[in-house]
Amino acid sequence: MIKIIIPIAPITKKNSQQILINKRTGRRFIAPSQQYKHYAKECSYYIKPLKEPIDYEVNVKCIYYMPSRRKTDLTNLMEATHDVLVDCGILKDDNYKIIKSVDGSRVLYDRNNPRTEIYIERVE
Repeated sequence: MIKIIIPIAPITKKNSQQILINKRTGRRFIAPSQQYKHYAKECSYYIKPLKEPIDYEVNVKCIYYMPSRRKTDLTNLMEATHDVLVDCGILKDDNYKIIKSVDGSRVLYDRNNPRTEIYIERVE
């Protein structure tokens, strides 16, 4: 089992997305917010990449400790975490062939120590 703790307040990827225009084609596209980009960069400081990214079936359990009791979308938090794990070289991809389940994931409250705890276990 791999355990990763990211000691910063978790954020979702979908809040405050930016609609930008491709200069070459003139088409619009949605880009992540600057806040998410900063969050992903900060996370990379706490995640040590593996020699080979995981390419087998795993359960990714995420426990989010939020700094406030505000309503939060667990699915969006998990999407951001999975993308960070792929970007940092922990998972090869975040599709259904690798992430088989997210059993045990939940959102809790800890005003003094917001963080994300990630547990990655091989599924047999």
